[in-house]
Amino acid sequence: MGDWVSPERTLIVTNERLVRPIREQLPQLPEAAVVGEPCKRDTAPCVGLAAAMMLRDDPDATMVVMPADHVIQDHLRFRQSLAYAAELVEQQPQRFVTFGIRPTYPAESFGYIERGEPMAGEGLESEPTELTKFPTFAVSQFREKPTRAVAEEYLATGRFYWNAGIFVWKAAAIMAALEKFEPVMAEHIRRIGEASGRSSFASVLRDEFAAIHGKSIDFAVMERYSDVAVIEAPFDWDDVGSWQALSRIGGADEDGNTTHGRQLNIRSRGNIVHSSNEHLIVTLGMQDCIIVHTPDATLVANKNDEEAVREAVKLIEQRGWHEYL
Repeated sequence: MGDWVSPERTLIVTNERLVRPIREQLPQLPEAAVVGEPCKRDTAPCVGLAAAMMLRDDPDATMVVMPADHVIQDHLRFRQSLAYAAELVEQQPQRFVTFGIRPTYPAESFGYIERGEPMAGEGLESEPTELTKFPTFAVSQFREKPTRAVAEEYLATGRFYWNAGIFVWKAAAIMAALEKFEPVMAEHIRRIGEASGRSSFASVLRDEFAAIHGKSIDFAVMERYSDVAVIEAPFDWDDVGSWQALSRIGGADEDGNTTHGRQLNIRSRGNIVHSSNEHLIVTLGMQDCIIVHTPDATLVANKNDEEAVREAVKLIEQRGWHEYL
């Protein structure tokens, strides 16, 4: 958020093994601004933990939740739309605001938001200017990642957005929603929040966070909450949580291949190839594949079945091969 949100009002919640490299990359942040989760518990506990820590310093805090694996190109429009969302929340403190990305293809790897009736900026103290007002709708419902056939149906209706996972709300409001819908989770989070800033924080975080049954914020709250608005995103957005994002962001050659590192394509089309440490990868007659080489592991996958990579990750975790993740 650069010069818009001060380092003292920025909080990063991540896996504990990433705390040190993140602090090295963002030395402007206070050490306490980067918090490491001791174990994986999905997004609802992550969001709740951040909200609880914010509330200790500011009971009226407005919170912007932004996943780290996104690329947003138009920073000015992004900032303007966030300011508009914050104003909507300020006037209706129980309202949650999210952002929908107009889909360009029937993606199976994104969740979807179905929009309802348009909102005319009600609740604002003054009519916003054209630069700060964006198409806003009541959310009809959230939908989980669909099959391709269902995704095609969504696109045909014109009512669905990709769910960007960006939210604006009062920290107190999201905590109240967790207490209502997930009271056991909220109690663990409350204890962690109370320990924030104290010498006992690390041990309380470790014990209480591990006791939480993980859930996504969509399952835990958003699909059950009634007052949610969606702003049609006025900025370019992409999710870089997949290898296919490399082609969308970095482009491809005349044969549709996206490459990084030392690589030779022979009669090969539509591949994504990533190599490290000057390791040469040669593709012969390959089509629509993902090939990734790192010093300790190699991935070869069908580009159109990338979601299966998640299955591989789960199996590696189950076998205890964490050094390869």
